[in-house]
Amino acid sequence: MTEAHDRTGYPAELRTVLDGRWRRIRELARERLRGERFRPVAGLSVQEHRERVLDQITAIAGTEMADYGFSADYGGKDDVGGSVVAFEMLVCDLSLMVKVGVQWGLFGGAIQALGTERHHAAYLPRVMSMELPGCFAMTETGHGSDVQGLRTTAEYDPETEEFVVTTPDDAARKDYIGNAARDGRMAVVFAQLITEGRSHGVHALLVPIRDEHGSPMPGVRIADCGPKAGLNGVDNGRLWFDSVRVPREALLNRYGDVAADGTYSSPIDSDNRRFFTMLGTLVRGRISVAGGAGTATKAALAIAVKYADARRQFDRPDTGEEVALLDYRAHQRRLLPALARTYALHFAQEELVSTLHERHSGEAAQDERGQRELEARAAGLKALSTWHATRTIQTCREACGGAGYLEENRLPQLKADTDVFTTFEGDNTVLQQLVAKGLLTDYRQEFGELDPLGMARFAAGQFLGAVIERTAARSLIERLVSAAPGRGDESDLYNRGWQLRLLEDREKHVLDGLARRLRRAGSSSDPRAWEVFNEAQDHVLAAARAHMERVVLEAFVAAIDRCSDERTRDLLDTVCDLFVLSAVEEDRAWFLEHERLTAARAKTVTQQVDRLCARLRPHAQTLVEAFGFPDEWLAAPIALGEEERRQREQRDQGEQPERSAVAHG
Repeated sequence: MTEAHDRTGYPAELRTVLDGRWRRIRELARERLRGERFRPVAGLSVQEHRERVLDQITAIAGTEMADYGFSADYGGKDDVGGSVVAFEMLVCDLSLMVKVGVQWGLFGGAIQALGTERHHAAYLPRVMSMELPGCFAMTETGHGSDVQGLRTTAEYDPETEEFVVTTPDDAARKDYIGNAARDGRMAVVFAQLITEGRSHGVHALLVPIRDEHGSPMPGVRIADCGPKAGLNGVDNGRLWFDSVRVPREALLNRYGDVAADGTYSSPIDSDNRRFFTMLGTLVRGRISVAGGAGTATKAALAIAVKYADARRQFDRPDTGEEVALLDYRAHQRRLLPALARTYALHFAQEELVSTLHERHSGEAAQDERGQRELEARAAGLKALSTWHATRTIQTCREACGGAGYLEENRLPQLKADTDVFTTFEGDNTVLQQLVAKGLLTDYRQEFGELDPLGMARFAAGQFLGAVIERTAARSLIERLVSAAPGRGDESDLYNRGWQLRLLEDREKHVLDGLARRLRRAGSSSDPRAWEVFNEAQDHVLAAARAHMERVVLEAFVAAIDRCSDERTRDLLDTVCDLFVLSAVEEDRAWFLEHERLTAARAKTVTQQVDRLCARLRPHAQTLVEAFGFPDEWLAAPIALGEEERRQREQRDQGEQPERSAVAHG
């Protein structure tokens, strides 16, 4: 797109709306991450890929893109939201994206969030500059999602004023740790803190793992996880600690400290509450993964849509001309609803990043409920976005046929690199349970223990509105919902208030059913509690998904409201219609079973999805070009025009020796 208009005449407002609050950072990434150093390169060995990614991250360390998430007192920018957006923009190589996330998001972020001034002053400048490459050593072979069950220990020795870090057995080794296999010099190690014979739960300590020559420190054993299905530019490794001693000051002591004599103290009395408070400070990683998955999905759709617009197959009987793939309704059905959902998730991500930023910068009230909502929505959006990435990138690969299977066209690598996103930073199924737990907590706070009177009032619907916490543009959405028509003809399907109310009603109904189902267990001490919860897992996951789809739709509506250009608003309105109606179509069995749609109206929904695909077909390239990916980031010949493709081939032939030299460091 040019600065004023793209090739279909739509104003640059579409790019502006997508770039949002951190537009400057997105533009900076488009300008800086260019040229041979950052161009995707296929066919590298594991060693070559690791060396290339290390070179890339070292280059970024010399720019402001490394500093956004850190305190200005130590050379940072105090811009947590900006740090997430900068991470999202690293689509030129997802290994680079993950390496950046490990170094500045997880390792540096843990020091920033869990440490105190002594740690910040000593380490943050060196973390930002890459002078101190580090690891985030939480996951163990035997404990991934169950962080409270970690078995690595850090026992305090008052005689020497040191912690002794120990891996008791192989199941407790730190596993899949980014930066551990080759480049890391220090790790934030999560371990059970023991002092004066008592465990105080999981805490984090700074443990050196290599000396200045790159050799393992005494008592530290390091192994390489080896080649992976994707992300081979990241050196994932395993760590064991054999009575490794670190000084008392190595404890990241914002939420728990140990005095020289071994006395433990904490500003939070409850071990359980302290643990969840500490983990809550690390929510940025989960939000970043959702954003990274969204960026990879956008890249895949850009490739597939551009290919489908150019590739022709079979003659049209009335003209004798070959038909573009994107003119086939079946092909539109594959790509355009996924594109609409990608837009919706983008706006939900933007809202979530803004919430994170406001809480960190002090712009939002620091209340416990607000933090819990942030964590739940981060968990839910991470699950939705990464599952959507896995499904959509596979669809894009299939939609490009054999060309989509070629390594040079990027889709196989995007598919391989994002596959693990569904399980790292939290297994998606476990994260959805966290979302549902948050909803049930709110439910219980509003309705108490649901005594007979409370149940009667609840059944009568007197307090349902209190459960559904509005997200973006609250007053606008409430006006739309209150003005929504009832069940009517097909034109009502496009009424935004009706759409909002339909998803809201589904959420309320599913949550109500889940609460009633779980209430049979009584208190958590009831011996039937676990069995009842286990049997309701399907219901738990359905409640989480219904909640998050409603939240995503509200974020989309708020984004449209922010758009100042009328034509762009109209286009986004159509994309939003396709998102919500395709979501209703996907879950039409529920809407039919619960009499929210008649059979005839459900058929109409399908017809309208077809019509919306046809309406958006002329704008498909506009919608993917608005993502703002330079051709060299996509690095897929099938996504280029003939002229661009010829130029790329000429450049590749001329730059082959240089590329080899860069790949080998």
